[in-house]
This record gives sequence, structure tokens and C-alpha cells, in this order.
Amino acid sequence: MLADLLYSLKDIEFTFNLFGYISFRSGLSLVSSFFLVIFLMPHWIRIQQSFFPSGQPIRNDGPKTHYHKKGTPTLGGVLILFSIILSTIIWSSNFSIFNYILILTLILFGLIGFFDDYQKVKLGKGISSKTKFLYQLIATVIIFFTIKHYGFDLNKFNIPFLKDTSIELGYFYFALILLIIIGSTNATNLTDGLDGLVSMPLIFVFLTFAIFAYILGNINFSEYLLVNYIKGSGEIVIFSTSAIGALLGFLWFNSSPASIFMGDTGSQSLGASLAVTSILLKQEIVLAVAGGLFVIETISVILQVSYFKFSKGKRLFLMAPLHHHYEKKGLSEQKIVIRFWILSFLFCLLALSLLKIR
Repeated sequence: MLADLLYSLKDIEFTFNLFGYISFRSGLSLVSSFFLVIFLMPHWIRIQQSFFPSGQPIRNDGPKTHYHKKGTPTLGGVLILFSIILSTIIWSSNFSIFNYILILTLILFGLIGFFDDYQKVKLGKGISSKTKFLYQLIATVIIFFTIKHYGFDLNKFNIPFLKDTSIELGYFYFALILLIIIGSTNATNLTDGLDGLVSMPLIFVFLTFAIFAYILGNINFSEYLLVNYIKGSGEIVIFSTSAIGALLGFLWFNSSPASIFMGDTGSQSLGASLAVTSILLKQEIVLAVAGGLFVIETISVILQVSYFKFSKGKRLFLMAPLHHHYEKKGLSEQKIVIRFWILSFLFCLLALSLLKIR
């Protein structure tokens, strides 16, 4: 799009040669998406307050500190997705097929999340878990066949810390993709429970995958680090930095006390896009490591539900997901958020270390 047009002018003015570099375009995509959110979000908040004055419903059995959040606009994810998609389209070169698939993922899961959010603000209750799972399953199948249609390898599962080692999964890889995408979608959604909590971990994980994409898409770096070169995957950096910019802009308004929430529109679609990024880069294990915070939050819910059933009504945690447990113990929201950010940062550093463990 615009990046290609500007790059075509390099013979007229040498400065336009910069638009041929992913590193330069990634910076532009980050800044573009950031300022799109910064400038448009105040207007978007006012629109929601006019059309959906009831805002975010609050659970009666939740922490009492959340009661004051009732009525907060909850469709921030719509603007996040708009900014990511627009910035990616503008700054991608030849509109990479990698980014086409990632944008498709954002749209499909964003629509599911939007439908759920809309039901909440209009009826006070979102769609049922079974219906949501069915929609997520359909979206995942569409994404799977789209990836397959464009010739991506959907048989081998790479082991990142072993040189040139992969496992042939055949048709079982489809089941793994279902687990990765739906699992990541809901794990991110579960983590989005406190002001600013999910935004920064998402930024860290997108940054981690931006680094992986840059290395895997560069034949010299991939050979040096003994990782599989994936032609064209460097363009994923543009999508990732667009997401980082949009999330930074959103965090400007979502930091405590939040003026707006991203809702399922944002959390589900961003979680799904991270999963698809890991699949396109053949770095599924990296997602589990970098997204360690999301994994912990999900495990806490699974353990809580299982223990409640088998113990006939007893609870393992005061409340799940885990961040609510610490709220119930009396920790301030800001302290929990900062500590979880630190954990997420450490998980991402561990994921990056996998580049050298071979």
C-alpha cells in the first residue's frame, strides 16, 4: 500500500529507500496505530456513553472494589482492531499473506467478541459459553483452511530448543491448532480482569514475536541462530508493532482508573492473533512460554472449577482467575497489575532465550 508507493520513489529521492526496510516501517506502524488510538479514543468513549450508557456490567459475587467500575464503556477493542488493521495495511509491503491471515483472524474473533460485548451492554448478559465456543470453533476451522490454502506446513511441530528437530503430527496437528487458538483466545480473555492488566503482557508477547519474526524472516540471522528461515515472515513484524502501538494507546485510557475496557472484542481477537502468529512462525512452544502469565491464569480457573466439583463446594482459591484471588486477599489493584507485568516480562525474556538454546 502506502509503503510500496513511497518505496517506488527511491529512484527519484534516495531517502525513500528507507521504506524498503522492515525496521523503519515497523516504527512507523507503531507510531501510526498509537496516535490513531490516542486521537480517536476520546470520541469513541463519548459515543459509547451516548448509545450504551449502562456500560460494563459488574458481577455481584466479584470483588467489592469493582463496583465503582459499573457503567464503564467496554468496546475499546473495536478501536484497537481498527488501528491495527489500518496501520498494518498501510505499512506492509505488497500486503503480505502472513498479515492477511492475521487480519482475518482479528476480524473473525473480533466479531465474536463484539457480539458478546454488545449482548452485555444491551441485555446485561453475554452469549453462553457453549455458543461462544461454537463460534470460536468455526472461526478456527476457517483460519486453518485459509493457512492450508496458501501452502503453509501444517504437519510438523517444531521443538525450538533442538536444532532441526520436529515431530510429524499429520492430522493431529489440526487438533493442536484448535487447542492453541481457542486456548490462547480464552486465556487472554480470562486475564483481562483488572485495569491495564492484560495490555502490557500482550505488548511484551507481541514484541517477543516481532523479534522472532524479524530473525526467522532474515536468512542471515536465521542461519546464525540455527533456526528455520521462513521467507516473507519478517512482515509479521509490521502487524506486531501495529498491535503494540494500538495497545500502548489503549493503555493510556485503560490504566487505573480505566476510562474504557477492551472487552471481548479486543482480548479474544488479540489472543487468537498471537496463536496464529505462533503457528505461522512454527513457534507454538514459544507462545506457551512467552504467554506464561495467560497460562497461569487459565490453569487457576481450571483448578478452581475442578477442585470445586470434586470437593463438593470447596474452593482452592478465594476467587479465580488468580488476579481476583489476590484482590480478595487485600492487595491493591495497582500492585497486582505491576507484579503480573513483571512476571510477563520475565516469561518473554525466557522465550527469547530459546533462540540460543540449541
